[in-house]
Amino acid sequence: MRLFKLIATLLTSIAITSAASAADIKMAKANWDTGYFQAEVYKQALEKMGHTVSEPKAIKPSVFYVAAAAGDLDLWVNGWFSTHDGYIKESKGKVEAVGYVMKKGGLQGYLVDKKTADKLGIKSVMDIKAHAKQFDSNGDGKADMVACPPGWGCEKQITKHFAELNLGDFINPVKADYSASMADVVAKYKNGKSVLFYTWTPNWTVGALKLGQDVVWIEVPYSGTKKVKVANATKSKINMGFGADDIRPAANKAFLKANPDVKKMLKKASIPLADIAAQNMKMNAGEKSERAIKKHAAAWIKANQSTFDSWLK
Repeated sequence: MRLFKLIATLLTSIAITSAASAADIKMAKANWDTGYFQAEVYKQALEKMGHTVSEPKAIKPSVFYVAAAAGDLDLWVNGWFSTHDGYIKESKGKVEAVGYVMKKGGLQGYLVDKKTADKLGIKSVMDIKAHAKQFDSNGDGKADMVACPPGWGCEKQITKHFAELNLGDFINPVKADYSASMADVVAKYKNGKSVLFYTWTPNWTVGALKLGQDVVWIEVPYSGTKKVKVANATKSKINMGFGADDIRPAANKAFLKANPDVKKMLKKASIPLADIAAQNMKMNAGEKSERAIKKHAAAWIKANQSTFDSWLK
C-alpha cells in the first residue's frame, strides 16, 4: 500500500512538473506563403516538446512585432534581418531574434527577363528609365514593377530606393497581393512580354522563372548598400540595394525567459535553403493547401529525423 501511494505521489509530481513546464504558445507566421513551411516544421517541433501551439495566423511584419512586444503573440520564425532590425528597435527591448532558420540565404533585389536585359543593355534599375514603355502594362508611360505589399519590411527599403533614386518618375510599384501579382508576371513572360519585379530567395518565383536563364538580377545604385558578388546578375559584382538577410526566429523576451527549452531549440534548429526552395516549388505546382504544407513538413521531419531529434535534446 505504501509503495502504491509512493508511486501515485511520484506520478502526480511528474504530471504537475510536466504541466508546469509545458506552455500554450501563441505563434504567428508570415503573410507570404514561402514562409509557411518553416513555420509548420518549427510548430511540430514545439509540439513534440510537449507544448500546445496555436495554429499560426498569417500576418505582416509590422503587425507581428507590435503584437509580440505587447505579449499578444509569443514568436514566429519568419524574421528577416537586417530588414526587420527597425521593428526590433521599435519593440524597445521586448522582442529579440534568436537562432537562425537560415544564414545569409535571403537574397533580395530587382530582376528583369534576360532576353530584354540583353537586347536593350539593361544592367541597372536606372536603365529602365529609357525603356519604361517596354514594361508598361496600363499605358501610363511608366514601367510596372511588382514590389512589396504595405507592412512588409522590403516595402520600407523599396520606398528608400524610390526616394533616393527618383524611381517613381519612371516606375510604378505594384503593391497588390504578391503571389497573385507574380503569377501575372510569369504569365506575361510566357507570352513573350518583358517583366520587371522584386523578389527574394528562397521563393518559388526563381523556380518558375529560372535565374540566369529566364531572369537576371539588376543593379540598384543605392547609397545604403555595397556591391557584392552575385551569380545570375547583369554584372559580376552589383549593388543589390538590399543586404543578404538571415532568416531568423523572433520572440517576446519574457516568453523566452519563461521557456528556456524553447529558446534552446530555436538556437539549435535550421533548415537548408535547398529544402525550403524545393518545398516552395511544390506549392507553386499546386500543393499549397494547409493540409499539403503540414504534409510537406512531416515528410521533411521524417527524412531528417536525426537532425530534428537533435533540436529537441
